[in-house]
Amino acid sequence: MDSLIGAVTQGLAGPGHGGAGGSGPDWVGIVSGLLANGSAQGGLGGLLKQLEGAGLGEQVQSWVSKGANQPVSGDQLSSALGGDLMAQLAGQAGVSHAEAGSQLSQMLPQIIDMLTPHGEVPATGAGGLGDLAGLLGGLLNRA
Repeated sequence: MDSLIGAVTQGLAGPGHGGAGGSGPDWVGIVSGLLANGSAQGGLGGLLKQLEGAGLGEQVQSWVSKGANQPVSGDQLSSALGGDLMAQLAGQAGVSHAEAGSQLSQMLPQIIDMLTPHGEVPATGAGGLGDLAGLLGGLLNRA
């Protein structure tokens, strides 16, 4: 599994996603960690509850439902997730706090939408890490 994730993340290191030498932030690992441990409750459901509790309920519901995804700003995500968690995510990515928020604001709505294709949060959480790696690979290659 680690080799699969490594291959995906190396493939993602393109313009706008990588740094010097072609190695960019491990967004697969960062988002996987956020979905698994990003809130006190853990898991996708816990993360969504945290975002809803921080005033992003309308946006979150749009990401889970079958309609169009409402946008969220990096500042809104930073506020909802908290400065400590955002600083940790930015540190893992090797980017500024603002850049981490911006990247997550672009990725999370689409990832959550893809992880909830039937308009419901899956009972098993966010699914396998391999599934998430594939979703992120497709998402970031479109950018």
